[in-house]
Amino acid sequence: MKKYLLLIVLLTVTFISSAQQKAAYILYNSEGKKVSYKKMIKELAQKDIVLFGEFHNNAISHWLELAVAKDLSEKRTLTFGAEMFEADNQQALNNYLAGKISAKGLDSTARLWSNYKTDYAPIVNFAKEKNVPFIATNIPRRYASLVSKKGFEALDTLSALEKTWMAALPMDYDANLPGYVKMVEMMGGHGGANMPKAQASKDATMAYFILQNFKPGNLFIHYNGSFHSDNYDGINWYLKRKQPDLKYATITTVSQKNIKELLAENKGKADYIICVDEDMTNTY
Repeated sequence: MKKYLLLIVLLTVTFISSAQQKAAYILYNSEGKKVSYKKMIKELAQKDIVLFGEFHNNAISHWLELAVAKDLSEKRTLTFGAEMFEADNQQALNNYLAGKISAKGLDSTARLWSNYKTDYAPIVNFAKEKNVPFIATNIPRRYASLVSKKGFEALDTLSALEKTWMAALPMDYDANLPGYVKMVEMMGGHGGANMPKAQASKDATMAYFILQNFKPGNLFIHYNGSFHSDNYDGINWYLKRKQPDLKYATITTVSQKNIKELLAENKGKADYIICVDEDMTNTY
């Protein structure tokens, strides 16, 4: 009898201790139901392409990006890709992965984001360690800027070499996609009709290079800002137009004051939703 009482006390103490811990994040599915990390990994391992939508300055996003990559590498052969690398920097990235240049050499030959060392270098170094391809998927920013000023037509004036660093022209575009409509609304009418076109040039190019480098049997993990893949929009829309039969999954990041229940506005944004406490420390 004493043994049973002791067991009950221990279980009660464990439960109370667990309940008192403050979680940094909680995982939800698209319907807003809590899902375990283990189940997410098991399901992601069955896909062809995973779009991992992050907040660029969110520590939890970056930590989970690396954790998910490590765990999926034990189940599948991977390929990585990221918005944070522009297509004309692919050779510099390849040289680093192959050990031909140092981290300092990569910094001097590629246009790295200011938070590269803290937030993206760990994934790139993991790819290097495991000899996994890492694809620079984004359109060079100068060409996205050109689209924002003069529209898609401006891309026709570029050289043949420059056109290899973006999705094939002419790029598909649907101004009525929710993400682009929301962008116009957020701009309050400023920026004109070309602003969402610039966003589309990024989405189209990232999708293009994902599919160009996708190998049947491999799992392609792509890292991008959540806005590029939320609501199965953006990159996802372009991917499914070209390859509707592949198995896709999306992850997004959201921030809430109370993470114990997913807000209605955050439901349906992705297959897996990382709900982070809004007090989480940012990386910049």
